[in-house]
Amino acid sequence: MLLAFSCLGSPARANCLVSPDPEIRQLQELVSIDATKAQKQAQSLLPAAARDASRAAALYAVQAQAYGILELDADARAMAVKGLALAPDAHDPVHLELVSAYAEAVYDKAGIVSAVEAVEAARMWQPRGSLADTCLLISRGLLEHRQDREDLAIVTLTQAYRASISPEVTEAHIMSADYLSLVMRSMGDYVQALSLNQEKIDWDTSHEATMSLSVSRFMRGQIFKMMGNYNAAIVEFSEARKLSKQLGDPQGIAFADQRICESHIELGQLGPAQRECARALKVFSVAASADSEKETEALQARIELGLGHGERALAILNKVLDRNGADMPPRHVGSIYESRARANAAVHDYRNAYSDLQEYMNRYKAANDAERVRQAGAQRARFETDREVERNASLQRELGLSQEQSHRQAQQLRWNAVVVVAGIAVITLLIYFLVANRRYRKQLVTFASQDWLTGLPNRRRTAELAIAAMETARVTQKPLTLALIDMDHFKIINDRCGHATGDYVLKEFARAGRETLRDSDILGRWGGEEFLLVMPETPVELAVASLERLRTLVCGIRLPTTGSGLRVSLSAGIATHDENTRTLDDLIARADGVLYAAKNEGRDLVRVADANGYNTSSTGVRRALRLTN
Repeated sequence: MLLAFSCLGSPARANCLVSPDPEIRQLQELVSIDATKAQKQAQSLLPAAARDASRAAALYAVQAQAYGILELDADARAMAVKGLALAPDAHDPVHLELVSAYAEAVYDKAGIVSAVEAVEAARMWQPRGSLADTCLLISRGLLEHRQDREDLAIVTLTQAYRASISPEVTEAHIMSADYLSLVMRSMGDYVQALSLNQEKIDWDTSHEATMSLSVSRFMRGQIFKMMGNYNAAIVEFSEARKLSKQLGDPQGIAFADQRICESHIELGQLGPAQRECARALKVFSVAASADSEKETEALQARIELGLGHGERALAILNKVLDRNGADMPPRHVGSIYESRARANAAVHDYRNAYSDLQEYMNRYKAANDAERVRQAGAQRARFETDREVERNASLQRELGLSQEQSHRQAQQLRWNAVVVVAGIAVITLLIYFLVANRRYRKQLVTFASQDWLTGLPNRRRTAELAIAAMETARVTQKPLTLALIDMDHFKIINDRCGHATGDYVLKEFARAGRETLRDSDILGRWGGEEFLLVMPETPVELAVASLERLRTLVCGIRLPTTGSGLRVSLSAGIATHDENTRTLDDLIARADGVLYAAKNEGRDLVRVADANGYNTSSTGVRRALRLTN
């Protein structure tokens, strides 16, 4: 069985090439509804198809697809190999389905390289832009993602996504959207990842594809979890669990319980987390899924630490790390060493605590360096993709979103630097254990919640404060206004004046905000050159006035002579909390929409969302021009 960590990173496979045979086509559709039932039916039809090689190969393809969605990848590969022996012709659509089914059930490095070669060999015989070529592109894009080559995967999958816009090939379009969502999530572009994932959910829902829908809802929960929106993640994982229960899929139920447990741990809700992890561990133990057992046990150790049971936590983590993490994905091992450092410190074994912290820092540094390289390559590929999209008039709206969001990718590298600082702060945790000095603990909390450059609350802390303010506004029925602020032409300033000047502009903006805004207002760094401002008990008119004062101060930030012709300004989108606002994401989305409008209309503007009867003409240069007309 494949590693559970890998399973959780792959969406469910749809049917890309639909069989002309009605019975085979019906089985293909059944795979997305109930994969177990589809596999058994295909198996029962094989004896009658013994003399018809093409039909038998098609039935093997159905079984390979069914085993793939059930995460039984060894079985999926075995069925694909049997089918390929019966359908060796690269022009045969069944051959292409088998090649894709095999490729998408491979996770080891050598296997992925071999699968990419097989996919490309099959593509040589397909007309470029054909449905068959697009389906093979989708498989290649998924394999590139598994190689951590997001720079290649985003180009490949975007090409497939664009090539399959036609209604006649909707299945391929939905499949490419599903895999592209996975890549966007890996790159940290959660807005796009959620949007693409919603396309898959809508398709699954309209086609009553219960099995596929359970996986799609699980993937949506993964996105929310990575965003730090754990309550929304629990909702999605619970929906996935409900669907898995309807299908009698114990593995699906266990994976959902595992992720719900993790989300409850992050929320500090250790009681429910204990029950959920215990249920998941029981299933994984029965299935002899050692990798999933270890991940769940690591979560249980975190619960024991939270409950103050250091010795229990240490015993569990020693078992999990019995092979020093060699049997686990590298990206997970570092955090487990950090947990064991805490457990060792809790039992006053400071020597081993320090050793584990050193191991954590070494692994984190290696992972962070690799992530920097990967993100840089992915951003370059994203830029080239955006330029290509610009030539297609039917995708102009996608281009606008893509260009704005590409700026936010700079946030990822800056965030890595913040996390490095936080990692260094972990070392101070050892000092806390050794000398029990509260002052170091307070510093650790500050590092974890403060942006290192501007001194403002970081994204996570800003989101926590904003959610609390929204809840207060809901209870007290008092107004609350939110603004999403973006520094204009920031990339140009960075390129012409240097990153030191860019950092200076951001720090001066933060200083201006502290001087201008009230103590009750919340100004935090949302990412890169983007900031979030939350103003409790503030109607929209006062919010606009505050932003006008802030805009005036920002315009006074001076640039060096190398920035001749440039000036510092900001654009902002404002949205007001009302009874229809359910989540912080809803409010930010409204502000984000009018921020895009402000950018498109010339920048140095403030736009207001849903402000009927209020002057939404904004401020700055554009307002001055209107007043002179």
